[in-house]
Amino acid sequence: MIDLYFWDTDNGYKARHMMEESGLEYKIIPVNLLEREQFDPKYLKINPHHKIPVIVDPDGPNGQQAILFESGAILKYIGSKMDNRLYPDDPMQQIEVDKWLFYGSAQFTTISQQYGFFMIRSPEDIPEAKDHYDRVMRDMYRSVDGALSDREYIAGEFSVADISMYSDTHIFGNDKWIGLSDYPNIKRWYNSISGRPAVKRAWGPF
Repeated sequence: MIDLYFWDTDNGYKARHMMEESGLEYKIIPVNLLEREQFDPKYLKINPHHKIPVIVDPDGPNGQQAILFESGAILKYIGSKMDNRLYPDDPMQQIEVDKWLFYGSAQFTTISQQYGFFMIRSPEDIPEAKDHYDRVMRDMYRSVDGALSDREYIAGEFSVADISMYSDTHIFGNDKWIGLSDYPNIKRWYNSISGRPAVKRAWGPF
């Protein structure tokens, strides 16, 4: 049984989506960020960076316990561990998946979080920052939309690379924020993933 330390953030939902796709047994251990539970000394022992998500797998490589933080690392690990792998064996396919997995983790989510901060959470209204991240987000969406113009999923077949970008699209792709009407390929991709049973479970109550 894998423990998933979770809260309802974009990165948290990436890991929960991954676990639901995997078919592996897991349980959610909530880490209430509003109550600052991420700073509990017991939690800091498994993630000194006090972020979520974290997974603890008692049946890791060579039968040893594996502790992983960082959503990209979790996606890659679980995608390789599951029977119907979402992280490929073939080295050339790995290259294609890796570049989009790391893009999703390092750029797509990072920019989305900055957009979300200045648009929603910032205690101060900073129009210049709002304009900047709105432009950067729309440029990023145009790039991804172009990449999806000749493929169903971002790395060809459905993979951890798609999971790495889905949650932020789910949050900011509605018409209140960026919207998807100007990005038909992202909209098709998003709707296809949204229909997966694992997604419906992952975004349900916990």
